[in-house]
Amino acid sequence: MRPRITGTGSAVPEKVLTNFDLEKMVDTTDEWIVTRTGIRERRIAAEGEYTSTFAIAAAERALAAAGVKAEEIDMIVVGTLTPDFPFPATACIVQQALKATNAFCFDLSAACSGFIYALSTAQKFIVSGQVKKALVIGAEVLSRIVDWNDRNTCLLFGDGAGAVVLEAQEGESGILSTHMHSDGNYWEILYQKGAGSRNPASHKNVDEGLVYLTMQGNEVFKLAVRSMGEVAMEALEANGLTAADVNLFIPHQANQRIVDSVGKRLGITGDRVFVNLDRYGNTSAASIPIALDEAVRAGRLKEGDLLLLDAFGGGLTWGSALVRW
Repeated sequence: MRPRITGTGSAVPEKVLTNFDLEKMVDTTDEWIVTRTGIRERRIAAEGEYTSTFAIAAAERALAAAGVKAEEIDMIVVGTLTPDFPFPATACIVQQALKATNAFCFDLSAACSGFIYALSTAQKFIVSGQVKKALVIGAEVLSRIVDWNDRNTCLLFGDGAGAVVLEAQEGESGILSTHMHSDGNYWEILYQKGAGSRNPASHKNVDEGLVYLTMQGNEVFKLAVRSMGEVAMEALEANGLTAADVNLFIPHQANQRIVDSVGKRLGITGDRVFVNLDRYGNTSAASIPIALDEAVRAGRLKEGDLLLLDAFGGGLTWGSALVRW
């Protein structure tokens, strides 16, 4: 029995924030943003919309695509760094909305690698025989932890969610392997300073901007390119395959220069790389499942194709998954 992706879904806010909108907010230009990031617009949650809002909608679409009822789901895991609340888990809120009464639920925090980590976790539960059907979600509302006066970060991020249904099935199709790594020596180059036990919520911490994420962009870029390249090769080598065998490569949608650099390292370029960051920006744990859903619905994957997923995020964390479609 192998975990197979039988349905995908995604959901993003209706509100679009373009680079030209940002020109009115911070000292930047559309040309500067596009040249350095490849991003042209991003989606921003409206008042009354939360991480669970998009997680639920994406999950409903994935279940419909898979032809699976919510009560058939044994497990719900949500990869997110922007949960609705510190607790309970956003996955429990998703469970309530879906009426997935037979599932056990939890959130997983691995920043932009969150979906890969969640996918790998669900894979292990299915392989062990404890779970037959799992709902794996990556969801974020990063606009709530971005300082909209900081042009180094506010240009990059957007909101949304993607989801997949995993089912235990016989055959050659499914997740071939997943690979995960972390290096806590670099935790300070990408993190949110406030709102945790070290700097709990207070007027002072809000006034000092500690509730917003902070990033050392140059360091993140270098480490992302190296780590994503290495972990992608690890997945291929573990299965006796090469980059030439990959039909579609979906990397974390952080920055076009990172995507291009990783693709060049692997020898996977052009129409074998799926990119949608120009429309959504960096949606962290949601970026890969949103891109996967769009690729599936656009007919970019057919049965037997080899799909490579690759992510990097704060922690530092990074991971890959190799899937036979």
